Amino acid sequence: MIRKALIASITVSAFALPAFGASLDALVGAERAAALRVAASQGELVTEVQLRNPSLRLAPQHGEVGRFVREAMSELGPGILVETLFLYSKPHGRATAWTEEERAGLFNSVTALSTLAGTQYFSASRGAMRTFYETSQVIDNPRDRRPLPDPSFAVPPATLVLYARQRDLTFGDNVYRFDYRAGPDFILFMQENMTAMTAGIIPAVGRNRLRTVVAIIDVGDSLLIYAAAMARAASIPGMGERIGNSFNNRLAAMLSWFSDHADRVFR
Repeated sequence: MIRKALIASITVSAFALPAFGASLDALVGAERAAALRVAASQGELVTEVQLRNPSLRLAPQHGEVGRFVREAMSELGPGILVETLFLYSKPHGRATAWTEEERAGLFNSVTALSTLAGTQYFSASRGAMRTFYETSQVIDNPRDRRPLPDPSFAVPPATLVLYARQRDLTFGDNVYRFDYRAGPDFILFMQENMTAMTAGIIPAVGRNRLRTVVAIIDVGDSLLIYAAAMARAASIPGMGERIGNSFNNRLAAMLSWFSDHADRVFR
């Protein structure tokens, strides 16, 4: 289980295989890199939650990833932003870049959306583990919603679009679009809601007003994982905090899910 730790913001940008690109220090700054390594040794995340007038604080200085996240922010104009950094250490003291086979394995892991079903997170309010996604299935399109198998690739495509139908315990049954990007030293994807999301009977997030970005960057001995959930949410008293907490849980659950897959890729 990955535990969450709220750490104050610290102000702090490659390509060739088999050598990895930018170092961790270059991506996040030396001070934050040191904090990340300590957090990783304790199984913790570095997290920022902003519920009004948010700005990017944790985004790594990586050209492709930074541009993608900034464009998502600019297009959406969110009122809520949750950012997380996590350092996944490669096993066996490994200090070299991922191989093409490993990169493909990691890409196929994040397109295996059916495996999100049953994902759990630790609920601080309940003091116990709780299922996040009850069901998750790749579908053909948002209208027909015919189930499809998870895709698999021998070589990750530079771009890919998938649609998925997912049911979670906070926002119910919804359809999402997943946009993927892949390069020699990074894999990233963005989840966007294609249906309006409600918390019970209360409108929470309108159609196309949620973006969840996850970026995986190879830094040699580790993978730097950056995740951001952003939304233009309903202006109902108390709803912003509830959505912010849900997004925090969403990111923690997705990072735990990815870490489990990475363990199998690097075994």
